[in-house]
Amino acid sequence: MATAVKDSSPSPMMAQYLAIKAEAPDCLLFYRMGDFFELFFEDARIAAGCLDIALTARGEHQGAPIPMCGVPIHAAEAYLARLIKAGHRVAIAEQTESPAEARKRGSKSVVSRAIVRVVTAGTLTEEALLDTRVANWLVATTKVGERCGIAAADISTGMFELSSVAPAALDAELARLGAAEIVSPDPFPGRPVQERRAGFDSMAAERRLRERFEVATLDGFGQFDRAALAAAGGLLTYLDEVARESLPFLRPPSPRSAGDHMAIDAATRESLELTVSASGTRAGSLLASVDRTVTGAGARMLAGDLGAPLLDRQALEARLDLVAAFERDGNLRHALRSQLKALPDIGRALGRLAAGRGSPRDLGQLRDGLAEAQRLHDRLAALPDRPSLLGRLLPALTGHGALVDLLSRALVPSPPIDTAGGGYIAEGYDAALDVLRQTGGEGRRAIAALEARYRQQTGVAALKIRHNNVLGYHIEVPARNADKLMASDSGFTHRQTMAGAVRFNAPDLHEQALRVGQAGAHALAAEAAHLEELTETALRDAQRIAEAADALARLDVAAGLAERAAEGGWCRPKFMDHHCFEVEGGRHPVVEEALKASGARFVANDCRLSEDGRLWLITGPNMGGKSTFLRQNALIALLAQAGSYVPASRATLGLVDRLFSRVGASDNLARGRSTFMVEMVETAAILAQATPRSFVILDEVGRGTSTYDGLAIAWAVVEAIHDRSRCRCLFATHYHELTRLAERLDALSLHHVRAREWKGELVFLHEVAPGPADRSYGLAVAKLAGLPPPVLARAKSVLARLEEGRAATGGIAAGLDDLPLFAAAAKEEPKVNPLAAALAEVNADALSPREALDFVYRLKTLTSDQ
Repeated sequence: MATAVKDSSPSPMMAQYLAIKAEAPDCLLFYRMGDFFELFFEDARIAAGCLDIALTARGEHQGAPIPMCGVPIHAAEAYLARLIKAGHRVAIAEQTESPAEARKRGSKSVVSRAIVRVVTAGTLTEEALLDTRVANWLVATTKVGERCGIAAADISTGMFELSSVAPAALDAELARLGAAEIVSPDPFPGRPVQERRAGFDSMAAERRLRERFEVATLDGFGQFDRAALAAAGGLLTYLDEVARESLPFLRPPSPRSAGDHMAIDAATRESLELTVSASGTRAGSLLASVDRTVTGAGARMLAGDLGAPLLDRQALEARLDLVAAFERDGNLRHALRSQLKALPDIGRALGRLAAGRGSPRDLGQLRDGLAEAQRLHDRLAALPDRPSLLGRLLPALTGHGALVDLLSRALVPSPPIDTAGGGYIAEGYDAALDVLRQTGGEGRRAIAALEARYRQQTGVAALKIRHNNVLGYHIEVPARNADKLMASDSGFTHRQTMAGAVRFNAPDLHEQALRVGQAGAHALAAEAAHLEELTETALRDAQRIAEAADALARLDVAAGLAERAAEGGWCRPKFMDHHCFEVEGGRHPVVEEALKASGARFVANDCRLSEDGRLWLITGPNMGGKSTFLRQNALIALLAQAGSYVPASRATLGLVDRLFSRVGASDNLARGRSTFMVEMVETAAILAQATPRSFVILDEVGRGTSTYDGLAIAWAVVEAIHDRSRCRCLFATHYHELTRLAERLDALSLHHVRAREWKGELVFLHEVAPGPADRSYGLAVAKLAGLPPPVLARAKSVLARLEEGRAATGGIAAGLDDLPLFAAAAKEEPKVNPLAAALAEVNADALSPREALDFVYRLKTLTSDQ
């Protein structure tokens, strides 16, 4: 007798799932089933672990249970946010037809589904998935010839910029953007990248950009080289892939040059804690200390300003003029900030509408935001002696009256996010819609009257008319009262029996329900049509709305910086054409704020760097304030060129083209680098890239190796900074032997942080004074740290013996005074012995007799050439 063979082929639904999954193999697939998104197989295991939800099983595939988990549609955004934050990409497969439409194709037909969107970190627009105070950049980059093209877009607001840089500057530009997602045809060491090769074609990209923005040439937007255009092509192709049919809003591309702003590499940003502190949070960063903005858009713009300080002095002075106007007039500033605080984020509302993910509330935000922009325009336009930047911002705040009027008439005062229940189109906007609503309202009132009549007719006081999505309107009575309605002559029809209740229908209820349902359906359809029409009208003015959003953000930034200046007693920096750096009473904004919170006072210090004194060598004990002094001056340079007042009593600065900080270092185990290796890599980058216009802070160079090696490296680095880079530099060290360089290097001056011992205790004065430190106070610091007394006593005796040896021999720096100057030593080319070089290259054990003979003849030739 033949044995039946079990069919191992997947079910129609699972076959559909596997086909859709094959379209997005690198994504978790959210597969729509009714009111849930379901995940299967490995996707389910990953999601269940990440989201901490139950992992179950459904049916079998190839003889094994199919792992499965799911999330409800109404809570999907919260789960998506967690998956994206964990580094996953999620493809959304929606039902593209109703079950009724599927049944028309056959009783066993599976509802059609298709991927409608791929959710990735760089393509988010939903409010719940984004941080309102952080920009969300998607970056595409590729190398073309000797240039690296960069295309960056924040599709939540439509920002779109193109640039190209030398390969050496790519890291600094990517660090500036802080991209949520990077797309490139090539991998990036140390950075997660979506590797894609499609679309990085400059010719095709130029054609696509012209078509997208409906122009004959891109010249009106600026000049873009082939590398920038190739990157743009890769970005647009990637957006096509993830957005499918709903392309996001992009403004016309704006050209960006690395020469427009101060270059700050990733190591310096981390060292100075510009936007994120050492603990990995915003708190404790420069941005957190400076940010007094009252809108999300303003916070995003301020972060961008701090990340890319200007090199254009005219643009810089224009920003400072606007800050100064608000700083002088406290009443104007407070009134402006109060108005701005009530503003919705119209930039991101516009982005959601353009991406097809908008809601009535987004249109309401455009209405309210643009109306408030007009009121701000009227207030600011009346000011006498307006700053030039304010004059350029004002036109963007006006001219939206027609759209505001339309949306005011069309929408209710507080439109909802969800469109399913309708009710967002205002009464009186559409007479036909009002009639439908009236009909529905009358029907619902009639149903309420029926309920009262049925209670009286049956004598069942607990009778209720209810509604659900399965039965529609129905009559429900407790089970104990059901017999009265079950009678054949009762006029009621039994529909459903439950544990404690029985449900019925009646002809007149059905008639009224039909009227309500039809009126409601028609009303919803009418509202949806109006929503689509209103959205299209708003998007026709998208560019001007985006400009209004930018203008409002710039006002918020300026008013916030003015508030911070007034709050902290900051001063307006003055810029000069020569390479100076003169700061009186400088403070570290983050440290000062932290000390103020604890009731302590920050000790301000001066810093004067000039052509003749551009390199300060700073000595002094640990905890004395050297690192704080170094960082505060770097931050003052950065804040000034970002268009902010600075924490000082006076500041006169020359523009800084590149900012470098090597203060503190840690292991980079992921890339196989020790602390010392990280320090040397960062120092090498500084020596290779610093120019006479740069500002460099270096702390404890050479500390991660032996004393002799460390001193030798530090000595050579100081000389190279002085003779070759010729930049403004603050160099902190514990190698007191380096102070001898002051006799040899004209532009080097010695300074120290003051400390005193009082009654056996070390007191840090945190003051920077001229001259070298008299001693290191290392043992005093060790005592403060709590080293045991026996250890301290032993250290003192060892130190005394070492100092005796130094007195007798001249110490580790003995003989350094006889060294030639760095410039002279650098010119001496080491002589290479060709015979020694040839012998060093050869592996004698691997030579054949013939090769050995040839090598001997080669050596003879080399000898005859000498």
